[in-house]
Amino acid sequence: MKLVGKLVSVFRVAAGLPQAQLADLVSVQVETIASIEQGRRSLLPDLARRMDELLQTKGALSTAVEHMPEADLVPAWPEHYMDLERTALALSWYDNQVLPGLLQTEAYARAVFRNRVPVFSEEKIAIQTASRLERQEILHRSEPPTISFVIWEQVVRLQLTDEEAHKEQLRHLGACAALPGVSLQILSLSHRVHAGLDGPFTLLETPDYQHVAYSETQRGSLLVADPDEISILSRKYAMLRAQALSPEDTMGLLDRLLGEQ
Repeated sequence: MKLVGKLVSVFRVAAGLPQAQLADLVSVQVETIASIEQGRRSLLPDLARRMDELLQTKGALSTAVEHMPEADLVPAWPEHYMDLERTALALSWYDNQVLPGLLQTEAYARAVFRNRVPVFSEEKIAIQTASRLERQEILHRSEPPTISFVIWEQVVRLQLTDEEAHKEQLRHLGACAALPGVSLQILSLSHRVHAGLDGPFTLLETPDYQHVAYSETQRGSLLVADPDEISILSRKYAMLRAQALSPEDTMGLLDRLLGEQ
């Protein structure tokens, strides 16, 4: 990402454009240009093509993005995704392993980090838990993003905590589902058609109306900007929403699960 960012800077300066003017011409925020040039944010294909046309670079930026080294495509940690998440216009989130981080209570988050292997120290568990809870502030922004969650029922039933903390987590899911702009759907265990068998993923729309996808693996994370891959995941998510319980039926299931405790 640093090499591509340096290319953007070189071409921008050669064209005699300050960051703010380039941002205005390609319809993005000036912070986006600054982050790209500093190597903190990926240059996505759509924006690369617009910059190539504006800066008359003969496709140099698009080519650089297309052939970005794998080390830049698969960052060791999800900091870049977190940066995008904080300012997202929309998020579509599917999970079949643990509850989405944006919906976790403190007790649940601690349990997730306490189950990590190799084992985290208590200090690191506390730091990671605090960071996860801080991310949830986006749900309470004055203009929150539009967020859709689809969660496999087994994840909701999974009891990583004691019974009282588990009840608290179920009630918290219901409270989050009632927030403006939030849709929560559970994919029932009894459903025989399932578009999410390949694993969890998140679709994100940036303030610049660009679309990316994100997924985590056992040993890293993957940020996807390729339009073909985005299209595939978008179609999967559309199917998952159709296969899952409605938001109203999801609330009914949460109530029944609470009654079983």
